[in-house]
Amino acid sequence: MRIDRKFTSECQDPYEGIQFVERVSKINNADGSLVAEIKNVLVPDSWSQVAVDIMAQKYFRKAGVPARLKKKFEPGMPGWLCPSLPDEEALNQLPVSAQYTRESTSQEVFHRLAGCWTYWGWKSNMFSSEEAARNYYDEMRYMLVRQQAAPNSPQWFNTGMNWAYGLEGPAQGHYYFDEELGRLEKSKNAYERPQPHACFILSVNDDLVGDGGIMDLWRQEARLFKFGSGTGSNFSNLRGSGEGLSGGGKSSGLMSFLKIGDRAAGAIKSGGTTRRAAKMVTLDMDHPDIEEYIEWKVKEERKVAALAAGSRITRRCLKDILKAIWSDAVSDEIRFEVQKSKPLKKAVRKALDCFIPENYIYRVIQLAQQGVKDIEFEEYDTSWTSEGYLTVSGQNSNNSVRLTNEFLRSVECDGNWDLIQRTDGAVSKTLPARDLWDKVNFSSWSSADPGLQFHTTINEWHTCPEDGDIRASNPCSEYMFLDDTACNLASINLMKFYDEDKALFDVEGYRHACRLWTLTLEISVSMAQFPNKAIAQKSFEFRTLGLGYANLGALLMVMGIPYDSEKGRAIAGAISAMTTGSSYAMSAEMAKELGTFTHYQKNKKAMLRVLKNHWRASHNVEVHEYEGLTIFPQGVQAEHCPSYLLDAAQKEWADALALGERHGYRNAQTTCIAPTGTIGLLMDCDTTGIEPDYALIKYKKLAGGGYFKIINQSVPVALQRLGYKPEEIKDIVDYCAGSGSLDSSPYINRSSLKKKGFTDDILDNIQLELPRAFDISFAFNKFVLGEPFCKEVLGLEDEQLDSITFNLLAHLGFTDEEIQSANDFICGRMTVENAPHLKERHYSVFDCANQCGRYGKRFIRPEAHIRMMAAAQPFLSGAISKTINMPNDATLEEVERAHMLSWKLMLKGTAVYRDGSKLSQPLNSVAIENFKHLEMEEDEVIEKPAEAPALVAAQQVIKIIQNKRKALPHRRKGYTQKASIGGHKVYLRTGEYEDGTLGEIFIDMHKEGAAYRSLMNCFAIAISLGLQHGVPLEEFADAFVFTRFEPNGLVTGNQSISMSTSTIDYIFRELAITYLGRNDLAQVTPDDLRSDSIGKKDQQSSDEDFDTSPPATMGKASPSASVQTAPVIKAVPSNSNGNGNGNGNGHSNGHGNGNGAAQMKAGQSAAVATTAVIAKLKGYEGDACQECGSLTLVRNGTCLKCLTCGATSGCS
Repeated sequence: MRIDRKFTSECQDPYEGIQFVERVSKINNADGSLVAEIKNVLVPDSWSQVAVDIMAQKYFRKAGVPARLKKKFEPGMPGWLCPSLPDEEALNQLPVSAQYTRESTSQEVFHRLAGCWTYWGWKSNMFSSEEAARNYYDEMRYMLVRQQAAPNSPQWFNTGMNWAYGLEGPAQGHYYFDEELGRLEKSKNAYERPQPHACFILSVNDDLVGDGGIMDLWRQEARLFKFGSGTGSNFSNLRGSGEGLSGGGKSSGLMSFLKIGDRAAGAIKSGGTTRRAAKMVTLDMDHPDIEEYIEWKVKEERKVAALAAGSRITRRCLKDILKAIWSDAVSDEIRFEVQKSKPLKKAVRKALDCFIPENYIYRVIQLAQQGVKDIEFEEYDTSWTSEGYLTVSGQNSNNSVRLTNEFLRSVECDGNWDLIQRTDGAVSKTLPARDLWDKVNFSSWSSADPGLQFHTTINEWHTCPEDGDIRASNPCSEYMFLDDTACNLASINLMKFYDEDKALFDVEGYRHACRLWTLTLEISVSMAQFPNKAIAQKSFEFRTLGLGYANLGALLMVMGIPYDSEKGRAIAGAISAMTTGSSYAMSAEMAKELGTFTHYQKNKKAMLRVLKNHWRASHNVEVHEYEGLTIFPQGVQAEHCPSYLLDAAQKEWADALALGERHGYRNAQTTCIAPTGTIGLLMDCDTTGIEPDYALIKYKKLAGGGYFKIINQSVPVALQRLGYKPEEIKDIVDYCAGSGSLDSSPYINRSSLKKKGFTDDILDNIQLELPRAFDISFAFNKFVLGEPFCKEVLGLEDEQLDSITFNLLAHLGFTDEEIQSANDFICGRMTVENAPHLKERHYSVFDCANQCGRYGKRFIRPEAHIRMMAAAQPFLSGAISKTINMPNDATLEEVERAHMLSWKLMLKGTAVYRDGSKLSQPLNSVAIENFKHLEMEEDEVIEKPAEAPALVAAQQVIKIIQNKRKALPHRRKGYTQKASIGGHKVYLRTGEYEDGTLGEIFIDMHKEGAAYRSLMNCFAIAISLGLQHGVPLEEFADAFVFTRFEPNGLVTGNQSISMSTSTIDYIFRELAITYLGRNDLAQVTPDDLRSDSIGKKDQQSSDEDFDTSPPATMGKASPSASVQTAPVIKAVPSNSNGNGNGNGNGHSNGHGNGNGAAQMKAGQSAAVATTAVIAKLKGYEGDACQECGSLTLVRNGTCLKCLTCGATSGCS
């Protein structure tokens, strides 16, 4: 093909006019600690420090680059284009340490990429002459060095390593299609053919270990992640939980396998140290496991919150117990006695109040008895890189649900929806469609997942429907095509094509760039290797591309046009139309020279229909003129679009259609809008993809550690466009971004700091750090000031210096108001609202996705995000990677409206992000939350005086039962229960009222003495009288369960109770189970029989019970025993691990008859029933059996077995 020059001339160096300078790339954490540093980085002087850091830290090859190279000449290949090899002879002349090095200049990287593309383009017959190849090589380097465009990250990681440096490595199992041989070949080494594709869609079959099955998918994903790519899969083929297996068993279901894949992805850092593995999981709405899948991330994030809170509380309580044990105020004789040591009693009580497992409390006491005085207990936090997040599942992928028009119309009509089994097509469950819809909206509101993909719309714009439906997407949702296909992305920086002086967009330059980058992506298909045969084959057959753009938000800002405006949306539509039209026109020209993609003829009719619909949208035709659509696009509105842009867009589509009808197309898809996060930084884009800016000043936190401070550089240009004077612009920018200098700063400046001992050298270090600091406090730490100065001059201790909450400026005597004032001056207010000179009517030009900084109030309304996507979507082959940003106070109803509007405006997919909906996120617009600065003043802490014991006792008297006796009927119902307690037979008989409530009991003991039998008979009469006078049965149950005396032990003859601490305990346990549904009392652990048991939570005396009187004897109750209290309901915590507190409450008495049952609220008679019984109380492990669901698992060697169904977790 003929390639003309637009940006360069034949005798001109593409780098002419670029000044290259040596820079240092250093990434620091927010506290100033160093993460990584690379010196002597040669880059263009116009690049920002952020772009330098991206190039050096991410894209430079760090090792293995030969210091001496030679050419490997190939027949018919121009000498300058031949690949290079290590020059072994020259290398041997160098010291061993100097023979291999790293990349250190940006020119090396530009040459590596552009040269490799040109080399493979020549081999694929894409250049008509050597001149065309040279033109292409120079034009690409010109665009790369000037940040006009950039390919996706895998290109920077992998492309040209073999061509430029001769690097080789063992093959990683990749395949490629050899176009000369016309067949698939297996790669012979890792570098000869790069893996330049960022986006993959992998299929997965309902097969465990076979090729293309579940376990094979994890292996393929790992191969992709290693080379910096991302992948997505639709898992709807996998059978649901409980569906039959070929061997006769039942499937564990989809979710168990998703958790395995999630853990595998989380172990891999993609392409290096600063990027997590990128993965998309998609599921159809009719899958049997869809409900569990929708709520997956919500529940997992709850676990993180529980881990963070629980670990801190547990650590504090356990240390308090040890501290109480070793208190100097406690004598050795009672040091370990819970009932006798007041400090220990109080600490244990507090621990039980916090639901600390009794096992751990007792364990700490045992350790103390062995001389241990301190323990370590790990604390977890909610940081996205923390052990807490690594512990739970579902955090290493984006999740989406696949919605059809049929489902959404069922939601609108309040219809039912069937979940379909995968093995036989039978209906697994029918439920209201709105119930599922509500769960989707709630989960999106809670955790920003799942996203939505509109299946019908996607496939109505499918260019190759004859080869099957589009079922999935890549991780960011912009690439949507057939399973087992790949897409390599590139984005063009729109700002580089805007002439600020003329206020015009360079249409011809942009069109030329679109053509060259379409060619580049096509070359990348030819040179690439792929993770499996299927993808290699389909990539050759369909040749899908992903050209897009970045910096749309910045472009609109510098044009003085609000993002949320009809004019802004019209410009976005026109530029999108121009991008895809130019790309398809280039694809048609390539088809003329090289032929169409393999399956074009089969899909010709459908593809031309889709492209004509693109053309119709550029002309904004009436809806009835569109072909094959049920949801209609938003066309470009001519009245809001600059005429030169609209004319250019319509011309490109006219050319694309005319050329395609004659020659066909080389590529099934050509465009999509990628998020461009990393390459956007590399191109110094203020905004990514189609997004507005998140904030005018914000933090970018990287997975490998470190932070980037990002300042929107479009603000001054926009202000100039809006007519502000230079001095006004400076005032506005300083108001927003800060001066970055101590000079003239209020309160905290060179003069005030010198008075506190700061030297000029220290102040110079601070000054160097301030321009990058998000907050002034970040520049005042031991890493900037130096530990010697902090300790010797400022007198600080290690504990202070190491504390992340320590505020050095406050320690120096500056007030919060003084620090904030200085911070506003130096680091800026992070918003233009209320800036001097700025007119309020211009505020909307600078609106961001979120409120800006501490002072900003404005933000782009959620609907504006949807409408901007709707303006661009009709002109793209693929989709758009973008979130709908919502404020923290957005409601569930607003989330639902956003989802529904997205469908009706013909988006292919959407994802809601409500600010603060995630416990942690990579991008934070405010680095330090206000909560972390809140400190309670000492004078605000007012301790409540201790109340007199008499008053405490009086307060416990909540109600007194004063009812007349209710007579039982002469003929009454009831039952007789025979059981044996520790070998002693017990007969319990009951009498009931007409309504089935209990009115009397009879107790008979076998082989007991007359005195004991008489005592039990009298006791039964007393209980019966109490019941007939209106005393609730739950009062008795709460008072008498867990009483301890013989006979006790194993219980036989009762199907609900297998162990009891006494006869009385057994009787009221049986009555509570039968008449109150108190299934939580069905078992007692053997530990409760121990004489040294620490007891249940409510057996412990309250803190006010401490006194010097001797303990009550068996025959004499304490005064508090006569106080009748109304119990308080307290929900029993379920615990899937079986670790928890005993359930129950009552009152402490002289007999020590505490209890462990759930407390009840005053006046309530309903008992608390729990679905999961606490493990220690039950005697079981506490986990649910995976076969029958019973909580009857016990240890079986190193495995577990179920006493109900006999299933095991092991091989036996």
